[in-house]
Amino acid sequence: MATVILLRHARSTANGAGVLAGRQPGVALSDRGVEQAAALVARLAGIPLAAAVTSPLDRCRQTLAPLLADRGLEPVVEPDLAEVDYGQWTGRGIKDLLEEPLWAVVQQHPSAAVFPGGEGLAAVQARSVAAIRAHDARVTAEHGPRAVWLACSHGDVIKSVLADALGVHLDGFQRIVVDPASVSVVQYTETRPFVLRVNDNGGDLSALVPPPEKAEQPPSSDAVVGGTTGA
Repeated sequence: MATVILLRHARSTANGAGVLAGRQPGVALSDRGVEQAAALVARLAGIPLAAAVTSPLDRCRQTLAPLLADRGLEPVVEPDLAEVDYGQWTGRGIKDLLEEPLWAVVQQHPSAAVFPGGEGLAAVQARSVAAIRAHDARVTAEHGPRAVWLACSHGDVIKSVLADALGVHLDGFQRIVVDPASVSVVQYTETRPFVLRVNDNGGDLSALVPPPEKAEQPPSSDAVVGGTTGA
């Protein structure tokens, strides 16, 4: 199967204001976010992207705009990669939400958390993982198993996808950090996913492109039953 770069949108005005933006309209990139988006062009220069998929929200589209213009790519808009529907929490300040009883559930038992008037985090994981796997299968069918593609989404959405790929219960997904403009990388195979990067904020990413002679190989050898893969 192909390799997917999970890109969190660059820093937004809501990130700077400490607000839970959710799906609130009119949330754009901050000045710092604009700089981060522009820097993606050089950072991903060594990776031939086969496709790009994005959340429909403005901050994701703005993050991808310089990169896609440079590559001449048109993104596929995927509603199931949209931000969590926080319902009545949308637009509220994080410092105020800390006082809500549900906040502790979100942090300690997120699989049981359902936002008032919104959706539950378990549902977020189900839709986002299904979307990523479906697009990965499509890209693989169209471009082959060595293809690398990019999906731009949101922090909690990407964390839920990574938790699934790592085989971690959703209740542990708050242990995963995904910063604005960071990339995390997953390679799916017929048997299981391999997580190649998490919250990568810099450095050369060209090694993510599989060499031709290893097109059918996982990124690292499978564990030996009763033994280890290391020295």
